[in-house]
Amino acid sequence: MGYACPVCETPQSDGEHLANHLAFTAMLGDDEHAAWLDEHAPGWEEQGPDELAPTITDRVAETEFPQVFEDTRPTDHDHAGDDALFEDELQRAGGYGRTAGAQGGRPMDEDAQRILAEARQMTEEMLSEEDDDSGAGESDDE
Repeated sequence: MGYACPVCETPQSDGEHLANHLAFTAMLGDDEHAAWLDEHAPGWEEQGPDELAPTITDRVAETEFPQVFEDTRPTDHDHAGDDALFEDELQRAGGYGRTAGAQGGRPMDEDAQRILAEARQMTEEMLSEEDDDSGAGESDDE
């Protein structure tokens, strides 16, 4: 089970992934994703995925997607074609996937590159803070 993006139908595994997909796509300049968020999740720009996901999943029906896990597949087969098929599905669903930064094969403009760099920096800071918090209260005296 998962969620299909209500704008482009790109499959997402859970509410957090759907929230990230909608917000990042909107931040990268996709007006349709931004408009959907503005209508269905006002103030989305100030929310993280934990706050945004419940709002979004209340408005989007769960969808069943085929999901394959490595430990359930035979080990004597070739994975060469698997990624291509998944990428093809993402492209059919809305032009996303590994080429998400490029609209119609065009490179991102400077504004989109700046936003993506800022998002990466914010993510790194957040992960660093989580690492710092997980070590809080631990003592080297043990």
